Amino acid sequence: MEDNKIRNMEEFSTVSGISRPTVSKYFNDPSSVRQTTRDRIEQVLQQYDFRPNLFAINQNRKSTKNIGIVVPHIVDPFFAEIVRLIEQRCIEAGYWAIVLSSHGEAELEGNALDLLWSLKLAGAIIAPLGKKSDRARIMQFSSEVPTVIFDSPLDSGEAFVGNDNLHSIGLIVDYLCRTGEPPCFLEMPAVNENASERRIAYVGAMERQGLTPQVVPMMNNSWGFEQLGYEEGLRLLSRHSFPTSTVLCANDRIAIGLLAAAYERGLRIGRGPGSAMRIAGHDDHPLSRFTCPPLTTVAQDHVAIAEKSVNALFDMIEESGSRERPPVRLEGKLIMRLSA
Repeated sequence: MEDNKIRNMEEFSTVSGISRPTVSKYFNDPSSVRQTTRDRIEQVLQQYDFRPNLFAINQNRKSTKNIGIVVPHIVDPFFAEIVRLIEQRCIEAGYWAIVLSSHGEAELEGNALDLLWSLKLAGAIIAPLGKKSDRARIMQFSSEVPTVIFDSPLDSGEAFVGNDNLHSIGLIVDYLCRTGEPPCFLEMPAVNENASERRIAYVGAMERQGLTPQVVPMMNNSWGFEQLGYEEGLRLLSRHSFPTSTVLCANDRIAIGLLAAAYERGLRIGRGPGSAMRIAGHDDHPLSRFTCPPLTTVAQDHVAIAEKSVNALFDMIEESGSRERPPVRLEGKLIMRLSA
């Protein structure tokens, strides 16, 4: 064996003179072997350059320490921040997070679930595509693997953690009505349940104010929200087709696109003298504070979504019983900035 290099567990067993099962037992839990055996293994570890393939060791267990995470787009800062928080919490608890993106495609979402299932997961946390998702496939996966759904509900019996859209949309509609002309609603593409929930919440909030709801539809079902907000914004602004000078966008990414369109049209956004219109969004996207002007919005509680998702999953793993949980809906927080 050249240069004191051990390549695998079999070679380590040969060099140390300790059986392969005992070596594996040590790497799974050093306290599970006798002190003399532990001392011998650690002496060989110091002598040779060897790092065991912990992933392979983990895969040989009936129950692994792997947690799967699937999101529609990992490059979306909203999902990236929640994934970061979930991953940190998993690491603290001794789990490995395996993060996959479905890239907005149902086939890739299904492939991600198949891959995660093959890895003998301890559990999974999934933000589904929504309308495109193969619900039967997700239900089958969650019947075999403890699973928590976040961001967009599927209403298929899985545990869910997400935003209370009725509360948060009502919060910002009330603010916009109190501070200026009541808003119309530039809806998001119908890609998931958040789209319909937020539209319904807007209509209800306006009717409670005794006002007529004015929904501006979005026909394209793409996940490219900024591009859609920009293109639809230019079209509507050029035709003077927004029914009011206050526009509540169904999410911040659409609002960011609309802000760009308004700038291109030479319109001043905000509440001050000379302002042509107000624009507000929803989610408190990580970039919304850096738009020009900074975007008024409703913040989802990223930390609570991550924490409650992980806690629910760990409870399911520990209980090894019923996987049904009541849905957890978190209230948003109004963020007042210069755009409205």
